[in-house]
Amino acid sequence: MVITLEDISKSFGANLILTGVTARIEDNDKIGLVGINGAGKTTLLNIIYGELEADSGIIARGPDVKIGYLRQDSGLSEGGTVDSETRGVFRALLEAEEKLRELEHKIAGEAPGTPASNALTEQYNMLQSEFDAGDGYLIDVKISSVLGGMGFADIPRETPVSVLSGGEKTRLAICKLLLESPALLILDEPTNHLDFKTLSWLEEYLKAYRGALLVVSHDRYFLDKLCGHIWDVFDHQLSAYPGGYSDYVRLRDERFTRRLKEYEIQQQQIADMKDFIARNIVRASTTGRAKSRQKALDRMEPAPKPKLPPRPAVFSFRYQREPVKDVLLVSGLTVSVPEGEGVKTLFEGVDFEMPRGSKIALIGANGIGKTSFIRAVIGQMPHDSGNIEWGRGTEISYFEQGDELLDASKTALGELWDRFPREYEHTIRTKLGHVQITGENIYKKVGELSGGERARVKMAILSLSCGNVLIMDEPTNHLDLASKESLDKALGEYTGTLLIISHDRYLLEKVPGAIAEMGRSGIKVYKGGYNSYLEQKEREAASAEKPVTVSAPKKSAATGRRTKKQRSEEAAGRARISALEKRIEELEAAVWALENEIADPDIASDFIVFREKYTQLEEKRLELGSALGEWSEISGE
Repeated sequence: MVITLEDISKSFGANLILTGVTARIEDNDKIGLVGINGAGKTTLLNIIYGELEADSGIIARGPDVKIGYLRQDSGLSEGGTVDSETRGVFRALLEAEEKLRELEHKIAGEAPGTPASNALTEQYNMLQSEFDAGDGYLIDVKISSVLGGMGFADIPRETPVSVLSGGEKTRLAICKLLLESPALLILDEPTNHLDFKTLSWLEEYLKAYRGALLVVSHDRYFLDKLCGHIWDVFDHQLSAYPGGYSDYVRLRDERFTRRLKEYEIQQQQIADMKDFIARNIVRASTTGRAKSRQKALDRMEPAPKPKLPPRPAVFSFRYQREPVKDVLLVSGLTVSVPEGEGVKTLFEGVDFEMPRGSKIALIGANGIGKTSFIRAVIGQMPHDSGNIEWGRGTEISYFEQGDELLDASKTALGELWDRFPREYEHTIRTKLGHVQITGENIYKKVGELSGGERARVKMAILSLSCGNVLIMDEPTNHLDLASKESLDKALGEYTGTLLIISHDRYLLEKVPGAIAEMGRSGIKVYKGGYNSYLEQKEREAASAEKPVTVSAPKKSAATGRRTKKQRSEEAAGRARISALEKRIEELEAAVWALENEIADPDIASDFIVFREKYTQLEEKRLELGSALGEWSEISGE
């Protein structure tokens, strides 16, 4: 047992936040915490962490339970560096290593077998045991592995924290927590600022994490893949559900339906009993039965009517006419952007096509040019060369990632009405109401709206635009979980053509029929959703590891196939992995042999020989750690 909560309640003044919260966190539990904004998730996390006291209830923590908490702010030292922040986690072990070096010098200055030498040797052996038990020789390997997995492989260790971006600081804070390995790891929105590769690495690391995990996240795919339980904070209470996010949604809806049915049945029973009593209480022949029913009614404990969660935004996208079959044809597209005194080519020679009714997700590394590609094909950005041909009858509705196309000085009502002046005010108000912009909020300036509210205003614009081609750039970035579910449903029901950029892997699995991966050399299309894309990528990687027996001419960059140079680099990588695996095997054997030699009492009693063997052992361990780190980085393990 890590932590037990029993009947926890918390209020701030007259504002009730939590009541009757009872739950347990066991060793190795992986729990996702969900709930609408303001439901009390952060309050619950702070109570569990020990930073906030509950008003009532009991909190029991296991003996010596260490808790690590990743907050929205990183908590890093602005005066530190990447190296000092990560190595600081192992301060005690590093100090022990320094003490070992000092003891070695002292022992070397004493005659073997003397009381002073024996005392120093005993102290050395005890400290060495502690150092070994803490995997002291694997410190650099652990740091390299975690930093590499979290996207710091190309960032120098001496980089000051103060120059890191907000996303980099969050990732570095995660690195520190992973290296600390607390018994309970609390993560608040850890997937923000992570690309697909880093997300995948973090998921696999946390799945194998030897400790309990409590995570708040809007990443539904992350919750599905990682969590074995979901805690839902709603109406001041906590409800627990087994399984991942998809299981939670199904079980939550089933539970609500069941409780509503039970409530309605009981209400009908109560109404029938009251009617019987009213009709029979004054009749001598039936008054006994009426009184009996009254007693049963008095004993009955009315079930509370289950409360519906707040109504999510409702999105809908319709259009009035179909375009031709070939909606978009792109050939040889090259786009460059200014960089310093020159230009930077984002991509060149890109071919792409989109038939009517297709739903395609465009993915790729951050900075590869996905947004620029979209802006170029819709004419918002110039291109250097290539051809862009939209089919006859296409009507494009565009959801931009930023808010540049919105007028911050207009009200939400004015923003929509100025775009669609022929619509009745009632129609505009209704559409805003569908996306949860209601009451006085419709008169708020767009610049004063929250990120989520502005995103929903843009959704309302799309809905009124009636485009038969939807182009969307990161539409779920500012949406809550319920609104994301609503968007999934709306896009699934949309019968037009869709091109979408998104990091929302849950949406990428449910909505598109194809994944288009963008790279420097072009766009490659994979049929199916996100999981199918991953499987195809795995097969490609496995195939690439096989020896190339037939030479082939250089392929067109737009097809995304490998060039001769790329195949040569891959072959060199496979050769290096093979050499590393052989060297790792040799080093492991050498370490094992030296450890056995040092354990020999005759060698242990001769400090000169012992120190020599131990120095050799330390060198082999360091070399082994370096080889393992390089192997892990090259192989992607």
